[in-house]
Formats: sequence, C-alpha cells, structure tokens
Amino acid sequence: MIKTYEDIEFFSDDILLRGRFYLGLGSSLLPSIIMAHGTSATITMGINHYAKKFQEKGFNVLLYDHEGMGLSDGKPQLMNPWTQGRGYKNAYNYLKNKNYLHNNKFLLWGESFSGMLVLVVGALIKNVSGIISVTPSCGAEQIKFKNKLEDFNTLKDIFFNGKLDAYSNEVIGPIAVVSNNQEKPSLLVPKEAYDWFMALGKSKNSKWKNIITRVVPRTEVPFTPQLTASFINSPTLIITGKNDEIIQANLKVQKEVYKDIPSDKKLIEINGGHFGCLYPNSSAFKENIKYQLSFLNKFK
Repeated sequence: MIKTYEDIEFFSDDILLRGRFYLGLGSSLLPSIIMAHGTSATITMGINHYAKKFQEKGFNVLLYDHEGMGLSDGKPQLMNPWTQGRGYKNAYNYLKNKNYLHNNKFLLWGESFSGMLVLVVGALIKNVSGIISVTPSCGAEQIKFKNKLEDFNTLKDIFFNGKLDAYSNEVIGPIAVVSNNQEKPSLLVPKEAYDWFMALGKSKNSKWKNIITRVVPRTEVPFTPQLTASFINSPTLIITGKNDEIIQANLKVQKEVYKDIPSDKKLIEINGGHFGCLYPNSSAFKENIKYQLSFLNKFK
C-alpha cells in the first residue's frame, strides 16, 4: 500500500507528540485540519480514514496522538484535558510554521473527549478558521456560572500561563478504558464502547492499551465548553449521535453549548450513537463525511 502521509513530530510544552501529515490533493493553496482522537484512542483507530478522505478532497491534515497515547511521549496512558488542549494549541503553532502549501485557514477537529477539547481551544486560539466537533463530551449535567466573562478570562490565563503541577488533582484510575464485565469497572461503561475499542484497538499497529488514568486539575474554573462556547468566534459544526450511549455526551448539554455559540454554526444529528461514525466505511461514517465536507468546502 502506498503511503499517503509523512510522519511528523512536534513539541507540546516539553513533550514530543507524534503523528502524520497528509498533504491535500490539488494544485491550489489548501485549508488545513488538525485532528486528534477521543479517550485513549490512537491515530489508526478509524480517525485516519477521515484524514484520508479529507486529503482526497483537497485538505491538508495534521493527525496526531495525544500526550501519553500511541506514538507520542509523555506519562503513559494519562489523560488531562488541560495538557491535551495545549496539544491542539501546539499542533496549530507547528502547522502554521510548517513549510507547505496552505491558504492560511486552519480548522480544529475532534470527536468525543476531543470534540469537547476543540470547543474549548477553539475559543482560546486567535484566528482559528473553523471547528468540527463530533459527538462531543460536553458534560453529563449543566454547570452554572456566576460571571462567564470573568471565568473565561481565568480559564484563558490558566491555559496559556498556568503551572498545572501547582494544582491538586482529581484522579480516576488506573482503570480499564472498557470492559465487558462491569464487576471489573471501566471508565467507559456501555457495551458499544467495548465493542468499538475491541474492533479498532486490537487492529495491527494501533498501539492502543486498555488502561487509562484520568487526571483533572482542581483549577479555579473547569475546562469545559459550557464556559467557552459563548466566546467562540469561528464557524462551528457540531455533530451529535442519535441515542448517544456515553453519559458525558448528554444531548441536552450539547444543545445548550450549541445555543451559546454566537458565530455561524450548524448542528446535525446522525445515526449510529456515539461510535457508529467511527467504524470506517459504515453508513454512519459516510453520512458524517458528507456533512463535514459540506461544511469544509466553504474554507477553500
């Protein structure tokens, strides 16, 4: 099989992250998409099929593994929303400084936990051209804020300047990502999660491991799109899954986040629950690609 990408690496703070760069097909200057997977998943677990489709349709793609996952360095199998969010920021900076053909339009793409990340980071980075958030984990319940502008500025300061090691942490794990027997609890409970991770995570060269530690620093404000949505200035596409099985992807909360976004936006619901669109070439995958390309084409 012909390799259609180059292997790349870049630093996020002092941690080396690794992934792939897909140069879009076409003779003109092209938009660029920055992509990462959700909870513990790696770049060969379905998301690479999206990257390949985007490449074929004339988009550059930077696809990478989060810190501690897959190909990337860092504390193994440890996920922290703040450090993963900074990963997107540093991927964006790396891509802007990379010598390749682009039209100076950069979009953030994420699904599930990363779908949540891009709705936060997209409000923080200047000049992000657009955001695609697929089945985002916006929260199980709504959070009330007394002063969103003040809290947003606090979040922004922590994101760009905060020393995360200075905070105590809420820690879950080490724990299995998925399990078919909840007498041995896992972070993600639904059978659909187990089925998907077993199908894609066990594929050759995935480097996926069924173990995770979730760390959330006890910062003054939470890292959540429920706070940042009101400050998103970029065109945004949110795709939700019918009958989403993941508690953190509560449709009511997703819709409230969507409602708060003041910029040009679109909300689409697709079949397949949380995981259907992550099976390559499934009907949900094809439906998802169709809606995303319709959104993306206006950036050419």
